[in-house]
Amino acid sequence: MYQLTFSEQSLSEIDKLGKEEQLRLVSRISELANVAFKSKGAGIPSFRRNGKTYYRFKIDASRVYVEKVDGEMLFCHYILPQHTLSDFLFRAKFPVSEEQMVERHSSFWKYLESLKK
Repeated sequence: MYQLTFSEQSLSEIDKLGKEEQLRLVSRISELANVAFKSKGAGIPSFRRNGKTYYRFKIDASRVYVEKVDGEMLFCHYILPQHTLSDFLFRAKFPVSEEQMVERHSSFWKYLESLKK
């Protein structure tokens, strides 16, 4: 069983959910991690950035990015809604900070709104 800790970003995403959804999401992260990390090479999508290996789990309409810190500890860095610009930028391995992702996300939607006029 892995100990699971969360970043501020992931906690803020969890806080947006109802209590039942929160419990379900955390439970699914734990279940997937336990199954995936038990067998080596379980085919978990992963990539390296800044010396860290991020593993990606798709849970419902979210993508969850975790890092295996020590033998039995996982750190959940990001929970991003799938099919959003911020998720694409992170998955595409573009070197952007979280703040830049949000800025680009907001400006992207403003740009789309301007096309309607």
